[in-house]
Amino acid sequence: MPSRDAQTTKAHILRAALEDFAEHGYAGGRIERIAKAAGTNVRMIYAYYGNKDKLFDAAFTQAITSMAAAVPPRPEDLAAWAGDLFDYHSREPTTLRISMWAQLERPQTASEPMENYLAKTTALRAAGSAPLTAVDLLVLIYAMSQAWYLTPVGLLQADGQDPDDPRRIAAHRQAVVTAVTRILRPETD
Repeated sequence: MPSRDAQTTKAHILRAALEDFAEHGYAGGRIERIAKAAGTNVRMIYAYYGNKDKLFDAAFTQAITSMAAAVPPRPEDLAAWAGDLFDYHSREPTTLRISMWAQLERPQTASEPMENYLAKTTALRAAGSAPLTAVDLLVLIYAMSQAWYLTPVGLLQADGQDPDDPRRIAAHRQAVVTAVTRILRPETD
């Protein structure tokens, strides 16, 4: 029974850490605030995670791992996968936020394990459907699926539309899918 309680406490800490670090970054993240949100104490955080660095790294890894499991690459339909990534970022904004903080403040943390990257690029190379390298294609798909959420609101409003209107978001999602389709099959233009 104690191990279940320990697992539950660790899960609460990790979720609270993800929320706090996504909101405030590594430097702005506070162990005391995380402990309070997790319903535990600071001592338990250090007992389970060692220090703030390791807690941040664990929260980041959890976010990326969850995204990879929820939206694995689909080499046979990369355009639809790009749309699914777009949807994921809408549902789970903390993943993109903690990723941006990691890139800014802890770039050594801001990468998946190399074997994950190798698996993705190998799968794309095996599909052989793109005029780009697998790495370039992945970079572009990730960038396009994240762009709406990283673009300044002023630009999103430049056409006079409300960027929070579900129809506008759906139109942007379709633009992402269309762009990936055109990258993969430029002859359809």
